[in-house]
Amino acid sequence: MKHCEIVELSPAELPRAADELLTALGDAPSAHGRMQFAYACACPDGSLQVNYILSRGADKPYGLWRINQAHARLPSLAGKLPLLGWYEREMADLYGLEFDGHPEPHPLVLHEGYTAGAPPMLAPFDRHGAPRTGHALPPVVPRMIGEEIQRLPFGPVRADVVESAQFLFYYIGEGILHYHPRLFYKHRAMEARFQGVGLRAGSVLAERVSGVDSVAHTLAYAQAAEAALGWRAPRRARGLRVILAELERLYNHLHYFGHLAKTTTLKVAEAQGLWLEEQFKQINGRLTGSRFLRGLIAPGGLRRDLDVSALAGTLTGLEHDIENYFADLEATRSYLDRLQTTGHLPRQVAFDQGATGPVERASDLDRDLRRDHGYALYPELEFTVPVEQGGDAHARACVRMAEVRQSLALIRQTLTAIAAGPVMRAEAVEAADPDGEGLGWVEGTRGGLLYAVHLDDARKRLVRVKIKEPSFSNWRVFPFTVQDSNMMDYAINEASFGLSVAGADR
Repeated sequence: MKHCEIVELSPAELPRAADELLTALGDAPSAHGRMQFAYACACPDGSLQVNYILSRGADKPYGLWRINQAHARLPSLAGKLPLLGWYEREMADLYGLEFDGHPEPHPLVLHEGYTAGAPPMLAPFDRHGAPRTGHALPPVVPRMIGEEIQRLPFGPVRADVVESAQFLFYYIGEGILHYHPRLFYKHRAMEARFQGVGLRAGSVLAERVSGVDSVAHTLAYAQAAEAALGWRAPRRARGLRVILAELERLYNHLHYFGHLAKTTTLKVAEAQGLWLEEQFKQINGRLTGSRFLRGLIAPGGLRRDLDVSALAGTLTGLEHDIENYFADLEATRSYLDRLQTTGHLPRQVAFDQGATGPVERASDLDRDLRRDHGYALYPELEFTVPVEQGGDAHARACVRMAEVRQSLALIRQTLTAIAAGPVMRAEAVEAADPDGEGLGWVEGTRGGLLYAVHLDDARKRLVRVKIKEPSFSNWRVFPFTVQDSNMMDYAINEASFGLSVAGADR
């Protein structure tokens, strides 16, 4: 796989490899050198291949542990590398693999009570077929003993315009003893939908995995396909990709502050945040024809050029409003009182459980793929990666405030760094991957987003696409900040994570 150094292992060698990785990390692990994700592939001969992707440090190739001819049973690594817990359960649900010694051997995607004749990702994909279900069962949770303990299942149908998810609370008074998020009510089998489609059609699917992260998804997908084929987008296209990615970050972060203000009952601040978000969506619409910046990025570059001559002046007009908005929030005592110390995420938990993006950077993990594994035009640009040590809701908000300022600066730099030129080059300019495999990555609004792409022998159609989505990672981390907290702070804590259910239910 392009951009990866592959090590082939047998199932029996996996625990030793995990121990060696932990030993190499030492007692104070950095944000690098950790497992990223794992996934299974169906091989033409009917066997399974399991791949583990790990990062090994800034500017170093990713590592890939590959298990060929994987047996139905593999040793679980979740006890050693906890962030793999959800990925192993996902493979168990969708591919029928079993992981011996898993600390949570329960369904994740399919839910308790689901029955299927064959693992969904191994059966022929039927977009019109109805899922086979048995009797719905409650989720497996720790046993709660005590008459004073109350149980509250909240969702999956909830008030307001929100995504489907159920949150199970066990609490006494206002104190939360245990919290269990149950996602995947509307799992869309997006990875299965990529199978057999062409490269251009893959871009259309990628930008619809998560509507608010259209640029991040299609850019990671395009870069993975380009790596597999040996393509390289022209310089102007790489610059415009930066502009599109930062515009997406801006409107998402401003929506975040509007929502955070809502949970702290600041109605005027909520309206101001959503108004600023709307200004950037209108900029997106005028610039590209799409408020969500869709229909542009494809393997090889951009589908068409953009006129960005008026963008700098437009941003200057909004920057003053953004700074005033942030200053007002930080001067509001009730806002600060509700955020500070709420939803504390310790650094070690953030590392072990796989936190990413502003969530990990607010817990003193200094990692950003734009800097550490530079792509597009980012290696030529100057910017700082904001990091906080508090690990609470306020620290997560501070990281995003600083990122808004950095995004504005990055767009201005890019506008001066690009000149007229082509925006599409669909031909090999460097060595292609001999197996037609590529890894692509983007630092999205919510964190590190990676695509692993496998092409057919003709290098024209997709055989397997795996998506490592930041919200999938951060939803796993989030419960660690809810246990032993209180019901009054829950909505604020959830808003401070900026989670997307659709991103997890991909």
